[in-house]
Amino acid sequence: MNLRSLPDRKPFLTAALALVTLAALAAAAISAEPRAKDLFGAKKLPAVVPAQSFGFYSKGCFAGGVALPMDGPTWQVMRPSRNRRWGHPAMIALIEKLSRDAAADGWPGLLVGDVSQPRGGPMMTGHASHQIGLDADIWLTPMPKRPLSMAQRESMSATLMVDEKTHLVKDALWTPAHTQLLKRAASYPEVERILVNPGIKKKLCDTVSGDRSWLRKIRPFWGHDYHFHMRIGCQPGSPGCKGQEATPADDGCGKPLAWWFTEEPWRPNKNPDAPKARDLMTMANLPKECQAVLAATDAPSLAAVTYQGGSATAVAVAEPQPSEPAETISSGNAAMPAAASAFAPTPKIGIPLPRPRPGN
Repeated sequence: MNLRSLPDRKPFLTAALALVTLAALAAAAISAEPRAKDLFGAKKLPAVVPAQSFGFYSKGCFAGGVALPMDGPTWQVMRPSRNRRWGHPAMIALIEKLSRDAAADGWPGLLVGDVSQPRGGPMMTGHASHQIGLDADIWLTPMPKRPLSMAQRESMSATLMVDEKTHLVKDALWTPAHTQLLKRAASYPEVERILVNPGIKKKLCDTVSGDRSWLRKIRPFWGHDYHFHMRIGCQPGSPGCKGQEATPADDGCGKPLAWWFTEEPWRPNKNPDAPKARDLMTMANLPKECQAVLAATDAPSLAAVTYQGGSATAVAVAEPQPSEPAETISSGNAAMPAAASAFAPTPKIGIPLPRPRPGN
């Protein structure tokens, strides 16, 4: 049967045309909706509200962020043009503490990579996570004795610690000081996991003696061959923050690690041109509170929201005028997005299934 054999095909054609028109209009509406990464990437200062994280590490935002100063006695911020030295006050305080403790251990000082954007959210380039102010990248290159210029911070290359063919650590570059730095970072109760290249995890598994309990926090993942990724848990006062499952209780040096040294994790991506999640994400994909985070009042100045030391909440929010109470962003009980599979704990038993390879 064809359309010509129908008694009256006009209603059919009219309905079909209407469906096509509606589909086209819907597609146009979606394409016209601004991408969340463009909206959050345009914000230069944080929202002046109490510190609070919303959503999951790879799908959320945060308010009340503070900036890590460009320089400290035991750290320097790298790639400053990205404007990613912002974080929840607890994270910024922890970076400062790690820099001091690591220096006392003999590490020359931290070169700090990306933390978050001023209000978090998806980034224009790079990471899938780092969206709620609770992630930070620390270079595995020791801080030079001299202060770096802004140009040097933009152009200086980090040291690649892993052989790209064997996926093993370059023994000529790895030192006991690197091991101690990771052990120190893992020692803090608020740190839930540290992402490193599988080769670095293997080096630790092969060389650490005595107390190995801290190795459970060291998690292998693609990339992370010139830096480690330190993640802390949801902080008090953030009921809308979606936590991550705890890491297994063992040291993570068994079969799950062995999988990384098979061919499977390194097979070419079957669809390398597929768009990244950050390129598709709109505000509708984020927790509803993120709309209020975007709309909240800017901090009066960079200086007003730059970390000055002290407690984790010392400068969580710029001081409001007495006649105008500080804005608040309430967090409802609506379900938050599920944890991204890339950050799920590695299974305790057996060989894990391959996972997508997003940014970190």
